Parts: sequence; C-alpha cells; structure tokens
Amino acid sequence: MMAMARTIRWAYAEQHGFRLLLAKSDKGLCYVGSPGEGLIEMQQHCAKRFRGADFVQDESALKEYKYAIEAWLAGSREKFPLPLDVEGTAFQRSIWQALQEIPYGRTISYSDLAEHIGKPKAVRAAGSAVGANPLLLFIPCHRVIRKSGDVTGFRGGMALKNHLLELERS
Repeated sequence: MMAMARTIRWAYAEQHGFRLLLAKSDKGLCYVGSPGEGLIEMQQHCAKRFRGADFVQDESALKEYKYAIEAWLAGSREKFPLPLDVEGTAFQRSIWQALQEIPYGRTISYSDLAEHIGKPKAVRAAGSAVGANPLLLFIPCHRVIRKSGDVTGFRGGMALKNHLLELERS
C-alpha cells in the first residue's frame, strides 16, 4: 500500500569503514542502505511507498538509530528495540519476522528458514524475501547462509556480511 506524502528524514551511520544511509518515516526506520549506496537508491526505494515524500537530512531525528547501528558494528549491541516502518507481502513479513527471531551469533539456512515459517518448499521465495529486506541489520538477513554452511550474497555486500558474522561469533 502506498502512503501519501510525508517527510522522510535521513542520515548516515558510519563505523569500521562501513557507511550506511538510514531513512525514517514518522512511524519508524523505513530503510537501511548498503555501504556505498547513496541518496538516489534510498529515494527510489522510499518513493515506492511514500508517494510525493520530501527527503530531509536530519541527524537528530535518526540519532538513536545511528547510535544503534554504530554500536552494533562495534560489537557492543545485540538488539534494536526501536520503531520500524516496514511493509511487504504477508510472505515477506513472515520471513522478516523469522529473521528477527534468529538469536545473535547464530545462522540459519534458506531451507530451514522456509521450514520455520511452515513453507518447506518455498526455499527460493524465502531467498527472494530475504533479498527484499529494506532494513539491513535491524532485520538480520546477514544470518542466512547456504545449507552447506557457505556464506553467500547479501545486499550489504560480502565484506559487511562477513564482518557481522565474525562480530557475532566472538
């Protein structure tokens, strides 16, 4: 469902060489970009949900989210008890909820994720839902790996995924 015009506030969070663009609606965090992504990607993503939105850089509005991301990347935070504003299909939302249930420091395979939501044959669809996650870290899609244990693709890039998995293992 497309929301009417509103202000989307944005800022960058940076830690350990990773610079992530964060965007927040009046309901909560609505986008976390990949390292190296800029305003155009964020605006394109948000325009799909927030028709006619104004985009305003606002460090203070995202202060808590920036602190949370920076603390996470530094290894001193495991949870994000902050408001999120995310929309998707019922299937995507079930996958994203399941991702939030994966304990810190643990991983899950795509097939186990599909089975966890009661759709064991929907492995590819689960992978697509993981890839469509608009809130890197806050919805921890980096914890999904192949059944073989191989670490594979991540919208945030393999350097960030490997950093996060290593951080959570220690």
